[in-house]
Amino acid sequence: MHQFPVLPSLIAVSVLLMVTPVIGYRPWPHLKPNSSDLTLGSSKKFEGSSEFVQMRYHMGPVLTANITVHIVWYGRWKKSQKKIIREFINSISAVDAKHPSVAGWWKTVQLYTDQTGANISHTVHLGEEKNDRFYSHGKKLTRLSIQSVIKSAVTASTKPLPINPSSGLFLLLTSDDVYVQDFCGQVCGFHYFTFPSIVGYTLPYAWVGNSAKLCPGVCAYPFAVPKYMTGFKPLKSPNGDVGVDGMISVIGHEIAELATNPLVNAWYAGQDPVAPVEIADLCEGIYGTGGGGSYTGQLLNDKDGATFNMNGIRRRYLVQWVWNHILNYCTGPNALDQ
Repeated sequence: MHQFPVLPSLIAVSVLLMVTPVIGYRPWPHLKPNSSDLTLGSSKKFEGSSEFVQMRYHMGPVLTANITVHIVWYGRWKKSQKKIIREFINSISAVDAKHPSVAGWWKTVQLYTDQTGANISHTVHLGEEKNDRFYSHGKKLTRLSIQSVIKSAVTASTKPLPINPSSGLFLLLTSDDVYVQDFCGQVCGFHYFTFPSIVGYTLPYAWVGNSAKLCPGVCAYPFAVPKYMTGFKPLKSPNGDVGVDGMISVIGHEIAELATNPLVNAWYAGQDPVAPVEIADLCEGIYGTGGGGSYTGQLLNDKDGATFNMNGIRRRYLVQWVWNHILNYCTGPNALDQ
């Protein structure tokens, strides 16, 4: 199989990244307890209006071939939880979903190209799945042990996950009783690529954790609210599972960034590949028109009072917007989903 090239400079970056915090997804990374950022619309950065923002292409590969998402279910998962996540991934390419749709949101991601001018693939579909219900690497994972979990999945003696570095990506999802390094304190999810020295291949992957027991107020916002945000009430989740509904936006965030920056050398803002500001980082906390600060923006409510901003195949979801490098601001499905 063809592998993505791993240049010496990139190897150095990867070593450094394992000992320094990675830019990962948090709904409100800029909020501090009792700070003025808790007022609505106070942060211009998160409205996408900063002159500092310059999304640039650094000549690395992006995922232009049809994208297949292979899932590793680590820990104990309910069938209902798996169904919510599977249907979200399948909704990314469901062009017939009701407007505003997840597929319409993905159209912004498709605007990004590689050095030949080829766009990110419009097709994202669910691939193979692997269950690790017995916590093969324990209930406390480090960034390196996450790669070992993936290695176990792709080298398993029975039904190993397929390897296709040019179009496949791996999504490691940990259940609500698993702690991952930096979870809750710094990140709710992150993406990177596996090291050949550990896994045998260079494979784009992402990790996202279920925060329902550990830190729902941090990683499942706005379906849960941290204690210091007095006066804020949690919104009703669209699929009745606060932890999983909170994961959905993180999964969307990471898949969008994996597609546009799989080896951390393609699309990002700033000059530091160790801490790149990627297409979803620029829109953290923005889910609708007017979003910024601690205000999500204008959202939708169904007849049962649940909050969402996008339609999938059969479900509704709340997904963070992404950066539109052509318009130079964050956009959701409304911009292109017509």
